[in-house]
Amino acid sequence: MQGQTQHAHFDNRWYKPGRNAVVRALWHLCNSFLLMSFIPGNGWRKMLLQLFGARVGRGVVIKPRVNIKYPWNLSIGEYSWLGEGVWIDNLGAVNIGSNCCISQGAMLLCGNHNYRKTTFDLMVGNITLENGVWIGAKGLVCPGVTCRSHAVLSAGSIATSDLEAFKIYSGNPAIAVKDRNIEA
Repeated sequence: MQGQTQHAHFDNRWYKPGRNAVVRALWHLCNSFLLMSFIPGNGWRKMLLQLFGARVGRGVVIKPRVNIKYPWNLSIGEYSWLGEGVWIDNLGAVNIGSNCCISQGAMLLCGNHNYRKTTFDLMVGNITLENGVWIGAKGLVCPGVTCRSHAVLSAGSIATSDLEAFKIYSGNPAIAVKDRNIEA
C-alpha cells in the first residue's frame, strides 16, 4: 500500500552484529543476569565486558543496571563513568573518551528507523564522545552524533546532531545554551 508503513516487508538481514549467534546468546545472558544486576562491584563488570571484546581503560567505573547491547562495539577511555541504568544500544560503534561521565538513565542509541520508507528500514550510526564529555541523567544521544571535547548534554536532553566542544546543551532537540568553563 502506497504511503503507509509495511512492517511485513521490513528486512534487516544486511545488518551483521559482529559475532555468531552463540556468542550473542551468551552475552545476552551475562548482560541480563550479571551486568544489569544490582550485584555490587565494578572490577568484575569491566572484566566481563573485556571478555566479550570491549576495550575498557584504567579507572573506569561501571555502576549497577548498565545495559550494553554488544560489548565488542564498545570502547571506553580511562577514568570514565557509566551511571546506574545507562543503556548503550550500540548496533554501531560507541567510542567513549577518557574522563567522560554518562549519568543515570542516559541512553546512547546507535539505531533508528527510516520513517520515510514504507519498509521502515533500520539505520545505524556510530556515536563518539570525546574526552571530558558529560551526558546528564536521562540524556539521549542519537545515531551518528559526535559530542566534542568536554561538551555537556543536560539532564533529559536529546542530542540529534553533533555537540561542539566546551558547550552546554539543553532541550529537545538540544541546543547550545552557554559555554562550559572549567576552573582549575
